[in-house]
Amino acid sequence: PTRRPSDLLINEIREGIHVFDNSNPQNPVSLGFIAIPGNVDMAINNGYLYADSYVDLLTIDLNDINDPKLVDRQEDVFYLFGNQSELGYLVYFNETDVTLKVDCNDVRFNQNWFWERGDVFMAADNAAGSSTSGSGIGGSMARFTISSNHLYTVDQSTLRSWKLSNTGLPVNVDSELMGWNIETIFPYEDMLFVGSTSGMYIYSISSPSNPSFASFFGHANACDPVVVENDIAFITLRDGTRCETFSNQLDVVDISDPLNPNFIKSYPMDHPHGLAVRNDVLYLCEGDYGFKVFDVSDLEKIDKKLLSNHKDLNGYDVISLDNDVLLLIGTTGFYQYNSKDPKNLKLLSHIPVEE
Repeated sequence: PTRRPSDLLINEIREGIHVFDNSNPQNPVSLGFIAIPGNVDMAINNGYLYADSYVDLLTIDLNDINDPKLVDRQEDVFYLFGNQSELGYLVYFNETDVTLKVDCNDVRFNQNWFWERGDVFMAADNAAGSSTSGSGIGGSMARFTISSNHLYTVDQSTLRSWKLSNTGLPVNVDSELMGWNIETIFPYEDMLFVGSTSGMYIYSISSPSNPSFASFFGHANACDPVVVENDIAFITLRDGTRCETFSNQLDVVDISDPLNPNFIKSYPMDHPHGLAVRNDVLYLCEGDYGFKVFDVSDLEKIDKKLLSNHKDLNGYDVISLDNDVLLLIGTTGFYQYNSKDPKNLKLLSHIPVEE
């Protein structure tokens, strides 16, 4: 939330953030748009919005939702695709088909990416709820999160910790180099769960300003958002991105001992993306293959307890609220459902994507 729990913020990739009054989920009312070039991620705490703008971290005062004010910009914080001294940062690119002839003896032969004159051409695209007191609720695909009055952010390689002052301004108190291909971050109790293409990292934040590595749960190369409930982590793995894998599955892991996560079982999926879990009900986005709801009360029989399957929905990420409202974002827009009966989700409202 901002100062009003009913405020709803929706990111328009690389353009900014739409603000809605969602006091009535059946009729969300647009309050305005905050233009933030290069914005992808955000988090909210006590009336302050923290958002990326390409490589910068912005702090925006939302205490008056009708008059947002930029109060701080920290420059050159995040790593993007690269930096060229003469041209500047590569912050975004349009995917195009390029045929490049390479000699069999070239070191780039048989690779899925090539470099030429400082440019990088990727063979596959990789573009593309959690909460604590006073902070907003984010999805499983988030790269920003709030816990213990700290903002935690991840980019491709680094976990950064920011202590939030009384004035809302973030102070960088720790930076942890984790390796490459870091994807997502999710807080649970006094831990952070960080998803990467190679596995799940668990960090203790019992000392919030100094996250400490607890353990790593590895898997085949795959993109993996993670959510946690009752000491059980649910992780989705999917192919079709830079993760270079043919694995589409849901992994279930016991994290009751964070130092020794214990694998329980893996379930095949179609093309899983974001997910949410609440009261033993798992909501799972399958991209072009729809949106599924599972009863996960028996961790050994999740595949036998599919409660509903919505093949007409293209889901990217989902958030489950404690008032039986489900928030889902996909290629065709933003949806809200009444989830009181998980077998029979009822559409409350739809905010379409406008070109």
